[in-house]
Amino acid sequence: MATFTTFASIRIPSLQSGDQHSIFRPKITQKINKLLRCNAENSTSNSSNNTSTTSTSTSSQESSESDNLLLKMAWYGSEFLGIAASFFRSPTSTEASPEGSLELAADESGLVDHALVVDTIKDDFQRSYFVTGNLTLNAYEENCEFADPASSFKGLSRFKRNCTNFGYLVETSNMKLMKWEDFEDKAIGHWRFSCILSFPWKPILSATGYTEYYFNEKSGKVCRHIEHWNVPKMALLKQIIRPSRGRKGSG
Repeated sequence: MATFTTFASIRIPSLQSGDQHSIFRPKITQKINKLLRCNAENSTSNSSNNTSTTSTSTSSQESSESDNLLLKMAWYGSEFLGIAASFFRSPTSTEASPEGSLELAADESGLVDHALVVDTIKDDFQRSYFVTGNLTLNAYEENCEFADPASSFKGLSRFKRNCTNFGYLVETSNMKLMKWEDFEDKAIGHWRFSCILSFPWKPILSATGYTEYYFNEKSGKVCRHIEHWNVPKMALLKQIIRPSRGRKGSG
């Protein structure tokens, strides 16, 4: 198609009867041949580049899918280990804290004040709710969606159970809310987290990230809890299998 477009842009002068043979002089013929070669080379080059780009894209996609599969396997593995560990440990004083059953005051329509929900979430950060499961349940919808780089599901009770069970795998932990942002349709909490897992090689998990909190318009409670980790997926897996070398997971 490029060749036809190029020829369409060449203007052929009006020919007199005596000039019909002069238009095909050697120089003109050479120019046309050169033009054909250039278009052919460009076409071949573009085809090669497209093939290379497609191959690179396919390879990158396959690598991403492999990383996602490994991360999901690690996530479900940790969930299973946490459940197993819960049968051998008694509830901690943190789990028995009354904040989880705290009722948030609502108006006649059932709407909870936005500022109250936000303050409650900030308090939950001080209790490291990610790894203790000690969060104020009344600040969330029962069918709230919870998502992170490894999984996505709905259900407040499952989230609390997962967090609590993961806490059984943690020897020490430190979680800090570094920054809070309020937007029209959501809020974002930026955090820093580190912990030492209670495996024989004492691996350290350390990361920063942020969580998006979306609020139900009718109740004012959190209806979506979306985590984002500022660490490559494979880096998280490497942290799990790397010995701690005597470092501490605080700070």
